[in-house]
Amino acid sequence: MISMFIKNLFRTIVYASAIVLLVACSGKKAPEKTQAAAEALPDDIVELRSDQIRLANIDTGGVEMRSLNNTLKVNGKISVPPQNFASVCAPLGGFVKSTSLLSGDAVRKGQTLAMIENQEFVNIQENYLEAKSRLEFAEAEFRRHSDLYKQDVYSEQNLQQVTADYKSLKAQVTGYEQKLGLIGVDPASLSEDNISGTVALVSPINGYIKSVNVNVGKSISATEVLFEIINNDNLFLDLTLFEKDAGKVSNGQEIMFFINNETEAHKAVIYQTGRSVDADKTYKVYARVTEGCKNLLPGMYVNALIRTAGNLVTSLPSDAVVSFDDNDYIFLFNKNKEENGAAFTEYKIVQVNRGVTDGGYTEVILPEGFDIKNSRIVIKGAYNLLSAKKNAGEMAC
Repeated sequence: MISMFIKNLFRTIVYASAIVLLVACSGKKAPEKTQAAAEALPDDIVELRSDQIRLANIDTGGVEMRSLNNTLKVNGKISVPPQNFASVCAPLGGFVKSTSLLSGDAVRKGQTLAMIENQEFVNIQENYLEAKSRLEFAEAEFRRHSDLYKQDVYSEQNLQQVTADYKSLKAQVTGYEQKLGLIGVDPASLSEDNISGTVALVSPINGYIKSVNVNVGKSISATEVLFEIINNDNLFLDLTLFEKDAGKVSNGQEIMFFINNETEAHKAVIYQTGRSVDADKTYKVYARVTEGCKNLLPGMYVNALIRTAGNLVTSLPSDAVVSFDDNDYIFLFNKNKEENGAAFTEYKIVQVNRGVTDGGYTEVILPEGFDIKNSRIVIKGAYNLLSAKKNAGEMAC
């Protein structure tokens, strides 16, 4: 009996001790749960102590209304105006008797490019000199008959016949003079003693030879291009824009452009915009190169930047807008508070949409209902707040 009583008493003491320990343990953990609950913050809030704020160099400001320039990135090529590009042909064809020019050679207006030989040149000169001689006789006859008609010596019919012959020969001579001009022969210097079957093909402009399509002895036709000549004095950019950007450019705007992946920027000014949209929904813009460069050649492809003026938009310093997971955010001052005798400041993270950036400022599209007038936005130290929010670095709370 006594032993049984002792056993039951021992069992009771063990159970009571276990309950006391359980209650004691529960009592110790309860304050930790309460403290953790007190430190829990909403997902969009980050807090810093006053010393952390000073270390992060955080400063606040307001939203500004600014006119920011946008930059259009476009492609195009370098071209020359029609008057600075010449395709040289031999109007009557023939055979190439001589030439010594190569691609890249500089030429001046009037310089001989090649000597062309053709029997037709001889025929035109002979016919011209013959018609010119007959015209001199016909002109004398016309004047003589005109005087005799006034004296009633010749009839009106005779005068009309002489006049018709005179005008016909005059037209022939004028026509031959035009043909001589086409082949490069000066009618005023042509005589019976200097008829030639060879004429000089000359350059119509100053420039350099882009291409040579002849060789000695080659038979050429009247429509065949023998030389191409380019003058680089008035280069311009032929740029292609998308239809949606047509209203963003105008005459007088400056352009920065680059060639061959070079870092050196060249300048141009828009002087003409297209008046229609092509079938592929693109739009042409033409800009005159304002600074010469020996590296610029017609036909080169260029990458150009066009700065376009914008309307007033809500803007912040670019450092105020931070990015994380392909989204853009800003931080707002939320409130000051005190915990356990320490001063804290809460900042609220707000998602925004980023617009154009210019001159250190970025356009921000704010959420609907945003209080622009009263909001204090972190304009310095925003990335430190983002680090604190992500629990990374010494700024973590």
